[in-house]
Amino acid sequence: MLDYDDDNLLDSAFTALADPVRRRIVARLSRGQATVNELAEPFAITKQAVSKHIQVLEQAGLVTRTREAQRRPVHLNPARLEALTAWIDQYRLVREEQFRSLDAVLRSSTANGGDHPKESS
Repeated sequence: MLDYDDDNLLDSAFTALADPVRRRIVARLSRGQATVNELAEPFAITKQAVSKHIQVLEQAGLVTRTREAQRRPVHLNPARLEALTAWIDQYRLVREEQFRSLDAVLRSSTANGGDHPKESS
């Protein structure tokens, strides 16, 4: 897994994903590699603009390009996405634990004859 202790890595990834065009490019690449021309098809912007979006995603480490003869397909970098997801998950897991603790307190209170909220009529 990539080390996300460096704030610059987080900043570049979140900045790259802040743009809706780049998020749609990432979504498209999640189904498989594509060329700039293929990625540009659904957008009403130039291929040069799509290429610049891809460069931002590359600088953030979210995508890579390879060369296959005349083609230069773009690929997702799954390791970077997994590391970003892991960073987010650590906070989600903390929240889930807090909610489980609150649920346990509420169940205990109810089981011990605690006050029930009154229903309004």
